[in-house]
Amino acid sequence: MTDSLQIGANEWAIETRGMTRRFGDFVAVDSLDLHIPHNTIYGFLGPNGCGKSTSMRLITGLLTPSAGSVRVLGMDIPEQAELLRRRLGYMTQKFSLYDDLTVQENLRFMAQIYNLESRSVKQLIDSQLSRYQLDERKTRLAGALSGGQRQRLALAAATLHKPELLILDEPTSAVDPENRRDFWEKLFDLCDGGTTILVSTHYMDEAERCHGLAIMEGGVKRADGSPAQLMRELGAKVVEIDGENLRLLKQQLGELPEVVSTAQQGTHLRVLITEAINDPENWLRTIHPTLVVNRQIHSVRPSLEDVFVHCTGSNAAGQGARQ
Repeated sequence: MTDSLQIGANEWAIETRGMTRRFGDFVAVDSLDLHIPHNTIYGFLGPNGCGKSTSMRLITGLLTPSAGSVRVLGMDIPEQAELLRRRLGYMTQKFSLYDDLTVQENLRFMAQIYNLESRSVKQLIDSQLSRYQLDERKTRLAGALSGGQRQRLALAAATLHKPELLILDEPTSAVDPENRRDFWEKLFDLCDGGTTILVSTHYMDEAERCHGLAIMEGGVKRADGSPAQLMRELGAKVVEIDGENLRLLKQQLGELPEVVSTAQQGTHLRVLITEAINDPENWLRTIHPTLVVNRQIHSVRPSLEDVFVHCTGSNAAGQGARQ
C-alpha cells in the first residue's frame, strides 16, 4: 500500500507473505501478500468464492496456510493463534449468538468465553448496551430482534473484551442501507479508539469507506491501495454516453477491442476505454462516428466499481472484460 498508509515494516498489524491455502487441487488463496497498518479499516472486496473468508480464517489461525507466512499483532500465526484470540474480535456473516438467550444473557455468556473479570462484567455489558442502542431490548430474546438489532448485538459481543483487532466477514449482508450506514459509523468510532479492523464486503459503497482495500478474485489479489489511489491509477478512461437505443449501443461498443466494459446506468451508458486511447471522445467521433452521432459524450471520474470491473474477470488475464 502507498499514500499516507506507508509506515515502517515492523509496524504492520497484519503482514502476510505468499499466504496460500489449498483444498486438494483447489487453490482458495493464492500467494497473498498483505501489509495492513494499525488503527485503520482495511477491506477485502470481491464476489462470493473469491477467497475473502478463507483469508480471514488464515489470519485468525482457524486455518493453517499451505504455504507462506502470517504475522498478526506481532505474533506468528497459526503457532501463536491462542494468544491472538485474546486480542481478537471476530464477527461472521451468519448470526452466531444464541436465539433462545436474551440480549443481556448473550453478552454475559460472551464475557465468560473471554474470561473477563466478574467485577467489571456488569459495567462492560451496560456500556455495550448503551453504545449499540440495545438498552431497551436487553431482556428480549436474540431470535426476536430485527436484522439491524441482531447485527448491533453481534458487534457488541465481538468487541466486549476491547480487542485490538476486529475481523468482520461480510457483516452487513442482511441489513438495510440505513443500518449499514449506522454500522459503519460504529466502525469508525472503534477505529478512532485504536482498533484495527479487517472487513470483507461485496458492496462498493462500503469498500470506498475503507482506508485501504484489496480487490480479490479467484483467490488472487488483483489490486491493493486506498480507494482514492485505486481510482486514480485505474489504467482506463471512463466516458458516459447519452441518447436512445442504449442497449444496441452497448452491444456495438462491447465488440470493440479498445472497450474494456460497458454498463447502462439509467439514461446513459458508462464505458471504460483502454488508456491507450488518449482522447476517448475524439476517438469515438473520429473512428466510430456512426455509433455516436447525435449523442453527448462526457469524460467522468472513475468509480470504485470501474476499478473492480477493470481488475477482475477476463480483463485481469489481459483480455477485454465485458460487463
